[in-house]
Amino acid sequence: MSDTEESQRILEVLSRARSEIERLKRPKDQRIAVVGMAGRFPGAESVAAFWEMLRDGVCGVRDLTEGELLEAGVPRSEFEKSDYVRRFASIENPTHFDASFFGYAPGEADVLDPQHRVFLECAWTALENAGYDPSQYDGRIGVYAGAALNSYLVNLHNDRKTRESVNQVQAVVSNVMGLMPTRVSYHLDLKGPSCGVQTGCSTSLVAIHNACRSLLDGDCDMALAGGVTIGQATPEGYLFEEAGIASPDGLCRAFDAEGKGTIFGNGVGIVVLKPLEAALADGDDIRAVILGSAINNDGSDKVGLLAPSVNGQADAIRQAVKRAGIEPGSISYVEAHGTATELGDPVEFMALDQAIGDGLAQDGSRCRIGSVKTNVGHLDAAAGVVGLIKTVLSLQHKQLPPSLNFSKAHPQIDFEARPFQVNAELSDWVDGSGHRRAGVSSFGMGGTNAHVVLEEAPERTAEAATEREWHLLPLSAKTESALTNRQSLLIDDLTERTRPLADVAFTLQVGRQAMKHRRVVVCQAGEELREQGETKVVDAVGSPVFLFSGQGSQYPGMTRQLYEREARFRECIDECDEILGSSLDLKKLLYGDADASELKKTENAQPALFAVEYALAQLLLDWGVKPVAMIGHSLGEYVAACLAGVFELKDALELVRFRGEVMQNCDSGAMLAVATDEAGVQP
Repeated sequence: MSDTEESQRILEVLSRARSEIERLKRPKDQRIAVVGMAGRFPGAESVAAFWEMLRDGVCGVRDLTEGELLEAGVPRSEFEKSDYVRRFASIENPTHFDASFFGYAPGEADVLDPQHRVFLECAWTALENAGYDPSQYDGRIGVYAGAALNSYLVNLHNDRKTRESVNQVQAVVSNVMGLMPTRVSYHLDLKGPSCGVQTGCSTSLVAIHNACRSLLDGDCDMALAGGVTIGQATPEGYLFEEAGIASPDGLCRAFDAEGKGTIFGNGVGIVVLKPLEAALADGDDIRAVILGSAINNDGSDKVGLLAPSVNGQADAIRQAVKRAGIEPGSISYVEAHGTATELGDPVEFMALDQAIGDGLAQDGSRCRIGSVKTNVGHLDAAAGVVGLIKTVLSLQHKQLPPSLNFSKAHPQIDFEARPFQVNAELSDWVDGSGHRRAGVSSFGMGGTNAHVVLEEAPERTAEAATEREWHLLPLSAKTESALTNRQSLLIDDLTERTRPLADVAFTLQVGRQAMKHRRVVVCQAGEELREQGETKVVDAVGSPVFLFSGQGSQYPGMTRQLYEREARFRECIDECDEILGSSLDLKKLLYGDADASELKKTENAQPALFAVEYALAQLLLDWGVKPVAMIGHSLGEYVAACLAGVFELKDALELVRFRGEVMQNCDSGAMLAVATDEAGVQP
């Protein structure tokens, strides 16, 4: 064997060894937690409103009035045609944008693709929903997302005034889909991967899959994943075309005999993801768990490029279930792609049955299916994430909302013979396997298929903790009116939902970015906040300064509650007590049955005050309150010097103890305070 061949063999062995080492280093737990969600949907401008709409079986697609159509510029001759469908699926004001919030001038914002605008706002909301402020988070946050076909750039180009006044590079940068995730990373200062995805209708679910793989590979510690579609911004209907995929009446009837197509709409959705182990360790609010996901392409196994494939879809579902490490029979619900097209629904049903049907039948189980497109229409690049958000909400509430417009099965779908049924009514999600599990499918035009397997969040035992009597709820915003609105929203939320006030305070303190206009609400309970919030709002001040007082402020029992309830404060007092040792029983002096007169003695008062002030400062530092300066009066100067690192705690305590003893042995004196300036006391 030549030296070259030997070297090549060694390199190959080393490469395989390295790959094996990397594999062993990967976390054994491949589960991903959903720790935050945000979205805007036709008929629901928030995730909370979205659940109410789903639960109540409401369709967010609305009828258009004649006045709306005329205002949108639709000719009467067109919308009065018999085949014109006067239905519109959209979020409210799809082109609106809080430009100043993100630092955009009005002219810059006008050029920006509405999909970029809406997604950027939603990303901010999603991170707040997860309880994270990127500036306070040490890990890397990635962004994986995609948008629908951009028609806005064409509109800009067709407008002569805009075409001549706008820089071409600016126009491109403001409209290229691949730059949408990086725009989020820039404005939110996110340092993880930022990747655009475009696979047609499956875009956002593919983005979620990619985000999960990135988290498991260690490319980032947290990820935003989702999609957005702003296609038709003005309220217009459409002309129905035979053999097309658009519904003849604007209703999506998934898996129904009358299903003739879907309706396209505008919307956005984002989920925040973290490895489950990290989410549990960090105390995150886990909404659901992704057990596994898979993506693939149909290849040429179909009649045409845009046609669906039974084998391709089935393989994606099988691979996701295999990666999840569960039995197919344990899945009790599938959020289907469900477009209600004459070809699409039967193919999807056959693929689902091929993938998990036999497993369900062997277990004697039945799996319910549904489609969120019956509520909000087909949201194209956002369709997959919207279906996933619906399923996560269903797991959280342990209810399956109705899939609308279903009365009789599609003639090519035999629900009676196979272990599936359309969930046509609101029902409790009862699962005998011990774990509520679901699948979410999204299949792209062109053949890129995605499937995600979800499980309900693990039950968490509340940690035993001493509840503080009072809590500080910091609020901030970029304008005074926005700040007032935030306070009102907080009051409404606390009065409508029961949750530990300590958790709310923690999230507001470390999970929100501090902005120019600030207030602090001091409260004991949500009811008190509602009743007395206005009287307890304090304008925030600038950077903090620690001021330490001198002797004379001490009294028996001071800081007893802090010692009992705050671990950091208790640690510091205990440390000081240990240092002082037999020369002074600090804890007895402060919290015990020592004679009150003992604390008036200078030799005792000074070390006691020093210990209390030192422990208070350390507690504030532990809470994240960092002073820009420290000053002290008399004894307080020693505390400030110790915290500033002039000398060690042990040395400071011994010095203060000695100082107190020396002063105690001095002759009695008196102090005089004169309320005047220096000239007034000159002889």
